Amino acid sequence: MRAEPQPAPYRPDPRIGTIAAWLGDEVAAADFPRATLRFRNQRWAATVGLAGLSDSEWTGHFGRFTALPGNLPVPLALRYHGHQFQVYNPDLGDGRGFLFAQLRDGADRLLDLGTKGSGTTPWSRAGDGRLTLKGAVREILATEMLEALGANTSKTFSVVETGEELWRGDEPSPTRSAVLVRLSHGHLRFGSFQRLAALEEDEHLAQLVDYALRLYPGPPPPEDAPGWDEPAVILLHQVVTRMADLAASYMVAGFVHGVLNTDNMNISGESFDYGPWRWLPQWDSTFTAAYFDHAGLYAFGRQPEAIRWNLMQLAIALRRLADSAPLIAALERFPQAYNAAMARRFCWRLGVASRGVEADFALIAAAERTMKAGAIGPDAFFFAHRGGRRAEGDLATALSGYEPVAGDHPLWSDAPPSLLIEEVEALWQPIAENDDWQPLQAKIAAIRALGDALGEPPQPAGHLPV
Repeated sequence: MRAEPQPAPYRPDPRIGTIAAWLGDEVAAADFPRATLRFRNQRWAATVGLAGLSDSEWTGHFGRFTALPGNLPVPLALRYHGHQFQVYNPDLGDGRGFLFAQLRDGADRLLDLGTKGSGTTPWSRAGDGRLTLKGAVREILATEMLEALGANTSKTFSVVETGEELWRGDEPSPTRSAVLVRLSHGHLRFGSFQRLAALEEDEHLAQLVDYALRLYPGPPPPEDAPGWDEPAVILLHQVVTRMADLAASYMVAGFVHGVLNTDNMNISGESFDYGPWRWLPQWDSTFTAAYFDHAGLYAFGRQPEAIRWNLMQLAIALRRLADSAPLIAALERFPQAYNAAMARRFCWRLGVASRGVEADFALIAAAERTMKAGAIGPDAFFFAHRGGRRAEGDLATALSGYEPVAGDHPLWSDAPPSLLIEEVEALWQPIAENDDWQPLQAKIAAIRALGDALGEPPQPAGHLPV
């Protein structure tokens, strides 16, 4: 069983104000014609003391963006650069979102509330700063499913429908609009560090590293690691560990993010910003999520490689504060950290006790062969063989000696939910046609039951779970 998030009182702590002058721009939310509450995440609202808000208070804060008491008086759109499909773009920044509030939870961790679809900012370029309601529904589903499968992800905190008609080239238009609020450990993207490095703002870059280390702490590097006591090196070691675990969580979940650009990488190791994501219909390393990813740069099987490449770009930015050698040493830890995370997470989802990385990778290889031979995806595979059951052939050989640790749960005698694109479209249809939200609500309940059945996910040292 997975522990429920623990309630805590409301504790505002807008620490980002100390660096806001050079990290972002004060902005105002759009004045939407309507604010209709469609989703409020009560269990995560409780962790930051906001579960007691009435619906009208909720929409006032998360649809109209009236400031929360003692919090940021004005939203902050963050500035950043980034590599988009490995091409550097200095013309980026929060174009349809902003940081709205910072709060502490019961464990004294600093959390951010950030938006998507809240209106234009100085970084909107030619965009309208809006989000489609369908896009918001898709983000609810992505975050709920990834959370259930143990991935470190932002949480969809709120969705408010805003009453505008939007025109989009990738869905029938006009379409309904919404504003979404995320809960996460911060929105410090790799691109924020890249921007400061590109502008040669070394003093600000050092301050951002210090801010990250003080507010999002993790274990120090080994004392025999070169530069182990230098702030930039310490940060990179921590981020490498977190991102290796994130890459492994995508692979074990059978999830394809679709747009793993450096501006979509968070130093907290959290997955966020869900656009053209997909779950695998069957095991296929070449499967892509984004229709515009013509070269398959972010295909399912290339995600660890893409994340490691992004870490290299972060290291290049930090090179202004530290020598190359200790930063390279930190990067070289990625393969080992990734392999350990893959072994840990794969065995956890399969419901067996790990026997060490070497044995576990033999099991993973046998599992991949089984999925390819049967043309099935991870959801079906992990359900069929939960706790080592029903294995045949070389999968049975690979599982020999593995001890089942899967707990008894009614879900394993039925069938856990999946989230293939056809299912997502089927959930959207009753909303679009009849404003019927019940199928979505039922799906969210089923996904949360899956998380409960799987139990507590394994985590690396220094992780920052919300």
